[in-house]
Amino acid sequence: MSNKKSIALVGAGLVGSLLGIYLAKRGYKVNIFEKRPDMRKQEYQGGRSINLALSNRGWWPLKELGLDKIAKSMIIPMKGRMMHDDSGQLTFQQYGKQGEAINSISRGGLNELLMNEAEKAGVTIHFDASLTEVDFENTIISYSQYQKFKKFESDIIIGSDGAFSAVRKFMEVTDRFSYSQHFIEHGYKELTIPAGRNGEFLLDKNALHIWPRGNYMLIALPNPDGSFTCTLFFPYEGNPSFSSVVSDNDAVELFKKDFPDALELMPSFIEDYNTNPTSSLVTVKCYPWVRNKTLIIGDASHAIVPFYGQGMNSGFEDCRVLNQLLDDYNDDWDVVLPKFQQLRKPDADAISDLAMQNFIEMRDLVGDEQFLLRKKIEARLYEWYPHKWIPLYSMVTFKEKVRYSEALQKGKVQKNIMDEVMRKPNVENAWEDLDFSSIVAELNT
Repeated sequence: MSNKKSIALVGAGLVGSLLGIYLAKRGYKVNIFEKRPDMRKQEYQGGRSINLALSNRGWWPLKELGLDKIAKSMIIPMKGRMMHDDSGQLTFQQYGKQGEAINSISRGGLNELLMNEAEKAGVTIHFDASLTEVDFENTIISYSQYQKFKKFESDIIIGSDGAFSAVRKFMEVTDRFSYSQHFIEHGYKELTIPAGRNGEFLLDKNALHIWPRGNYMLIALPNPDGSFTCTLFFPYEGNPSFSSVVSDNDAVELFKKDFPDALELMPSFIEDYNTNPTSSLVTVKCYPWVRNKTLIIGDASHAIVPFYGQGMNSGFEDCRVLNQLLDDYNDDWDVVLPKFQQLRKPDADAISDLAMQNFIEMRDLVGDEQFLLRKKIEARLYEWYPHKWIPLYSMVTFKEKVRYSEALQKGKVQKNIMDEVMRKPNVENAWEDLDFSSIVAELNT
């Protein structure tokens, strides 16, 4: 039956292209409708990229599809956070255990790879095709392309068209569809640290660099050409904020005060600051994700803020889980669609909450002595009891078989235990003498 089914995917971004490969390899006839022009024929447009952090949940689907080797040539491993204080002093905080890393990768480069592989697998991508209507009863999409209006009938429609999904907008006007979106008070702006004169990296290439400054922060991720893509996360309102930085001099003075070591490495700072847009950050929650034979997936159903580096990874995990359910239920979409949303909704909500928590950690806590001590104790617990105490960050980032919802619940238990540990008298001087076995035993009480 699968050979005869036609699937209309809306959105040829990372998730849509990956899912197209999965479905084409299952024998489906897949058409993807993408509102933008073919990015492979356009010059790169800077300003909205936010380099992606590819971690284990994202690697798993790439391995299943045989794309991990070529993807490895596009990444730079980041083994930990490199903290920059306001005097330029550096502190390194390792992610996970030795050998564990998250990987900086270009959004555009990865998207191009996935589009190419989708077409090789037999997927047809229709560019400049803007969705105008979804007929949920008859599984028909209407779209405009090159000033012509067209219809496309299929057996299944899947909306993988991002946080501002057009497919979801048509779902929103159906009965008993719950939807919320929340814009956080911060926006972001992309900046650049170029490579050195001989193409060298001017910062440690194997770290995610963070300049935490309380209510705002700057981060930098490495690129293969020796440059760093930097992102300023900054409030829209208040002082300081995007609204209060109104002149070139304001911007320079802000960076001289808060990010002086970064500013020294940004020869195009003023041009980047003025040219690159200030973009918003939104969280989307909705349910159900299914209307008849139409499904929304990835950011279309659960857009999150980028502070856990899990947006793409969770979307890729959606694709892998959907493919596994098709295996489990012999491509019976009537069974698979409701099971998929029931299974994934708790995990989507969990990683959404975790992403906001990690924003607070990154901007406010990573330079705090008590926080660093807590992390040191947790690292010792993980080292000595690796199968019993796994830090929350490691569960989310490196333990791809642990569900997000499970990690969130275990993380809450561990936090309560660690809160008690941190209340012990003189813990900052006597932490190495703690009874670590009794701390781990608390997990079972």
